[in-house]
Amino acid sequence: MRQETVNSKIINASPETLFKSFTNPESLEVWFAPEGMNAKVHTFDLRIGGGYEMSLSYPETDNESKGKTNDKEDRYTSEFIEIVENEKIVQAITFDSPDPEFAGTMIMEVTFESESVGTKVTFTFKNIPIGIKPEDNEKGTISTLENLAKFVE
Repeated sequence: MRQETVNSKIINASPETLFKSFTNPESLEVWFAPEGMNAKVHTFDLRIGGGYEMSLSYPETDNESKGKTNDKEDRYTSEFIEIVENEKIVQAITFDSPDPEFAGTMIMEVTFESESVGTKVTFTFKNIPIGIKPEDNEKGTISTLENLAKFVE
């Protein structure tokens, strides 16, 4: 059975600023990786049907965490399914992994909703591979939202 998670945070920034943070590869490398990981964008093509390839890597000193692609790396490709400027980005994410528990395509939808004190950013993940525990996905998403807030505020 595939899994789903939803996490939100109100961030003190405009939808325009937040949207730009998601659509600039240099920005993604700074804030997107959960705490303890690093991000590298290998390719980026911002259009419907385009997408990007990214690696999230664990430090060499981390002897506990296990990557999906290899011991220290989660590598994936993302295809943009829907882009509504300053409102929503929907992506199909496929992990580069030899493990069948990480096979298939996960959907990540990010929405930006104006609030009186900033913008509510919501991550919705659907069809999460069975090899990813929902609580781990939520923990990583919460960390990413915290990083995003620090990056733009």
